[in-house]
Amino acid sequence: MTEEVGEKKSLVKLIAGSALIGSMCCLPSVVLVLFGLASVSSAAALSDTLYWGGDGYGWFRPLMLSLALAFVIIGLVIHFRSKGICTIDQAKRERRKIINTSLLVIIISYVSYLLLNYVILTEIGILLDLPWEESRDSYMFWK
Repeated sequence: MTEEVGEKKSLVKLIAGSALIGSMCCLPSVVLVLFGLASVSSAAALSDTLYWGGDGYGWFRPLMLSLALAFVIIGLVIHFRSKGICTIDQAKRERRKIINTSLLVIIISYVSYLLLNYVILTEIGILLDLPWEESRDSYMFWK
């Protein structure tokens, strides 16, 4: 029972970590305004620069998304090795468990990233007067 809880905790940390890494284009702006470390206009400029890649930062968002994917892959490798799946033969025997767990973690990580970046951070940013209403209008299909 405690082994299952430990397994779930490690996978939740893996999913949350990848969602946070992927959202690094918008998260710093919200945090800076939330703690009063930046004005709304400078935080909006920072998020626009990091998200859209202006001023030579076109590499930032693809890098963060790639790091998030690498974080998930490395985390899955560490997770399966801690479960005793260390050789190719063991991986072949546990193929179904590896595929199912990997697909589940990747899908939940992606959905968590979308939810965090495009819903939660957008709504918090709007509450903090960041000019993100246009992005909210793009996912509010029930208007």
